[in-house]
Amino acid sequence: MSVFMVERDLQGIGMDALGNAQKAAIGKAQEMSADGTKIRYIRSTFAPEDGRCMCLFEAESAAAVQKLNDEAGLPYQRVVPALDLTP
Repeated sequence: MSVFMVERDLQGIGMDALGNAQKAAIGKAQEMSADGTKIRYIRSTFAPEDGRCMCLFEAESAAAVQKLNDEAGLPYQRVVPALDLTP
């Protein structure tokens, strides 16, 4: 599996809505995994000053990550391959 980064513009989002979006991503990843699509939500980083949000997923393809976000109703600009450099 590979890591993919989802780029989002969430300018003006409140903390409750941000938390709900994160829960939706986690829940949809669990649902898709249970249905046979290997995908896992890793984490998100949010910059409230400009509304940028970057979410990391581990998945077999970018298409699976796009499907997760589309089905969960989460806005995004693009999904790109990424390297998770957490020590």
